[in-house]
Amino acid sequence: MFADRVLSGMRPTGSLHLGHYHGVLKNWVQMQHEHECLFFVADWHALTTHYDTPQIIEQNVWDMVVDWLAAGVDPAQATLFIQSRVPEHAELHLLLSMITPLGWLERVPTYKDQQEKLSEKDLSTYGFLGYPLLQSADILIYRATHVPVGEDQVPHVEFTREIARRFNHIYGREPGFEEKAKAATKKLGGKKAKLYDELRVRFQEQGDSEALESAKSLLDEQQSLSYGDRERLFGYLEGGGKMILSEPQAMLTAASKMPGLDGQKMSKSYNNTITLREDEASVTKKIRTMPTDPARIRRTDVGNPDKCPVWQLHLVYSGEQTKQWAMQGCKSAGIGCIECKQPVIDAVLAEQRPMRERAQLYLDDPSLVRNIIADGCEKARKLASETMRDVREAMGLSYG
Repeated sequence: MFADRVLSGMRPTGSLHLGHYHGVLKNWVQMQHEHECLFFVADWHALTTHYDTPQIIEQNVWDMVVDWLAAGVDPAQATLFIQSRVPEHAELHLLLSMITPLGWLERVPTYKDQQEKLSEKDLSTYGFLGYPLLQSADILIYRATHVPVGEDQVPHVEFTREIARRFNHIYGREPGFEEKAKAATKKLGGKKAKLYDELRVRFQEQGDSEALESAKSLLDEQQSLSYGDRERLFGYLEGGGKMILSEPQAMLTAASKMPGLDGQKMSKSYNNTITLREDEASVTKKIRTMPTDPARIRRTDVGNPDKCPVWQLHLVYSGEQTKQWAMQGCKSAGIGCIECKQPVIDAVLAEQRPMRERAQLYLDDPSLVRNIIADGCEKARKLASETMRDVREAMGLSYG
């Protein structure tokens, strides 16, 4: 039906830290080899909460893209682009807003949650209320089949599926849909057309989900069908209309286990981060001065790794042998805290080295980054305009 396509975006918050790397970028690097991937800078989304400080956005955008490239995101494997350079996102957002019930937006869990968290900002704006719908437009405009998200973002993907369903239900009924679907069935050839009809009836009359899957597989194998006929037959199969927008699946990603320098989650707001490309002296100093188990006041005092933020970093960065050494040494006061921190310092620096090297290329010649993004925007815009052509046609807005 729709091609296997992954879409993911990030708000431009400036230089990224190791929490972003372990939580998101590592996944992106892996996924780009397995799927068609589109990764975008969500600059319009940054304005939903930072509308009063727009001057920081541009520099944040370029810093973040360099970090993506430094982490190993490869523009030859994935499409990288900036949301606001593809105005079709805004057009689809506007058109979807015509059919989106207000209650659906107010029900999105993050709406109330963010308003409480950012209480110092006036977030009673139309843009903030509508940002989940803009997020849906970001996904639906590319007919993405998969969206990698953490547990807390699953409701957003579910909301997007509901929007796609509602749109297809309202606008998928093109004039003469059944006649066109029957004509498309004949194009399958006698034997396959008969099988398709049998499977369709079995699904619609008996709710046989195996029949539905078999019929979908049958359609997937038909190379000679036009895109329009294929979509009609998928819609006809399920008793609906033409599938114009695809319903994306949430791809659950493991939560980042990256702790900050104080043992809390690594986050800019806690001021406990190590950035992706931070220089070696600064990284070394930050880890050396990390707090440890408060019970170890003197070198001879025994400690408890579970009460020490450095142990959390060992869990991310150290092999079994090093962890055993650190655990034993701490509990017996056999090693001091500075000694315990050294393998972590070495491992973090080793992880960052290739990132710094990759980034240097783009720092020396910023036009390379601009060109990568320009190419990505062009590719993204081409895909987006194909979807918008179908959406305008379905909504009676293609004045040909």
